[in-house]
Amino acid sequence: MRKVLENEFYYLDNFHQVLEWIAGRYSDLLTDEEQAFIATFPSLPQASRALLVRMVMRKGMVFRASKLNYAEIGCAVEAARHLLPTGWVQCDPVITLDELFELLLKAEIGSIFSLSLHEKNARKAEQLAALREAFGDARAFSAWYRDSPDTVYSIPVKALCDRLRLIFFGNLRQDWTEFVLSDLGLFQYEKVEFSASSRGFRARRDVDDYLALHQCKERFRAGDALPEVLASLPRDQFDNEWIDSRRERLMFQIAQHVEKQKDWGQAFALYACCNYPGARARAIRVLEKHERHAEAHALLERAQAAPESDAERQQLLRIAPRLRRKLGHQPLPSRRNPFVARLDLSLPMPPEPGWWVEGIVRDHLARADAPVYYVENALINSLFGLLCWRPIFSAIPGAFFHPFHRGPADLHSADFYRRREREFRACLDQLDDGRYHDTIRANYDGKRGIQSPFVAWEALSADLLEMALACIPAPHLKKWCERILLDIKANRNGFPDLIQFWPVERRYNMIEVKGPGDRLQDNQLRWIEYCAAHQMPISVCYLQWAQPCS
Repeated sequence: MRKVLENEFYYLDNFHQVLEWIAGRYSDLLTDEEQAFIATFPSLPQASRALLVRMVMRKGMVFRASKLNYAEIGCAVEAARHLLPTGWVQCDPVITLDELFELLLKAEIGSIFSLSLHEKNARKAEQLAALREAFGDARAFSAWYRDSPDTVYSIPVKALCDRLRLIFFGNLRQDWTEFVLSDLGLFQYEKVEFSASSRGFRARRDVDDYLALHQCKERFRAGDALPEVLASLPRDQFDNEWIDSRRERLMFQIAQHVEKQKDWGQAFALYACCNYPGARARAIRVLEKHERHAEAHALLERAQAAPESDAERQQLLRIAPRLRRKLGHQPLPSRRNPFVARLDLSLPMPPEPGWWVEGIVRDHLARADAPVYYVENALINSLFGLLCWRPIFSAIPGAFFHPFHRGPADLHSADFYRRREREFRACLDQLDDGRYHDTIRANYDGKRGIQSPFVAWEALSADLLEMALACIPAPHLKKWCERILLDIKANRNGFPDLIQFWPVERRYNMIEVKGPGDRLQDNQLRWIEYCAAHQMPISVCYLQWAQPCS
């Protein structure tokens, strides 16, 4: 950490790296304004560039010079002087009362608005509410606070810098701290060879579509009027598939909100034109709630003919008997579920705080010759991630387009496996001849600590890894890997809580733990049924608290 921080301008160097990266890969889709910024920025004095980056990386748009204290920059007013002619920074900007309150201390507010002693003692939120009606108009900072010894700046260039950050990362979730966390060694990322075609955005239209969608999402989250939000939500498919998947997800979230408001008609209309996983099943449920049972049943039959996933198939099986009953149809023969072993425990409730049900069962079942580990979703996903590290991080177009990817950008796309099928098949073939042991061990040692969408480094000790490789048969691991690849988003979750190993006998048992009043979730049921159907040892443990002796 000391070596990194010896460079006082590390954040400025990182910002330059982003500009160079964008100029080298995205110059064809940049606006004139963005190109001018990238060309002009390096020509400014170092302190001025550093000040601008500091402000861009901070929260908000308006800053007091007295709060811009950075030893490596020196006087903020002097540094800002070279930024003012660019228009990227404005001095004494016009601001609203709300923005003023973000800048001022309570004592300053009381002074400039001549508040009474009672008003001065009120909370800032109460002061703001009381003043808002009388001071609704925006005005320059100096007009608000005529005697202020301070200088205030705003950064109109913030929106442009956010667009550049979006172009670099491919999202607005990641920010400039990614560089710092990587420089400090807190996060490590797989090094991927980037080709000229490795870009998140293929055309300027992609950037504009993303920003329009993001604004719509922000308005929805802020609680804006739903008709206005829906009017701004694009209904046509975007050319860029991963951006369109975000549009589908937002439409699904809005439909869920409308459904909670019990507006069945509008909820159905939104679900019906949405391709997000689960939308069709929700459309059937909304029709059922609206008592449009015949329409619901017709849609259910079409869905059952070609279910989109195991999750949808499971939901349809639950809905079908109810709809048939309401329509007066004969009940279908009940489906026989695979046998799953059941373990019932009655244990005393621990008197000390901090206990957890899975830990209690783990400690109760553990023996010297049969250790029990709490693994939940960590173990099987980690084995899959270590075995298939190469295809997961293969540098195919559109998968990786900056150095800070935790996993491929198309991880949840429908064609993720198809685009890498040959590489994945080569990995899974190793399970047929024993080579997988060496691959998993090599990646465990060589990739240790590198960010991965599957490997939970903090939960995967060397002892647990060796125990799993010794006791879990290769055919079982292969079945798990194949199912994960069928639907990564749905099948990465739902694994049993515990796993017990018998090293001498080279066998294992997975255990899902349910405490009093708890029940199996849908994704857990799907994994339990899958494992039981393929003769994998699995059981469900139901824990009850023993009644104290009277």
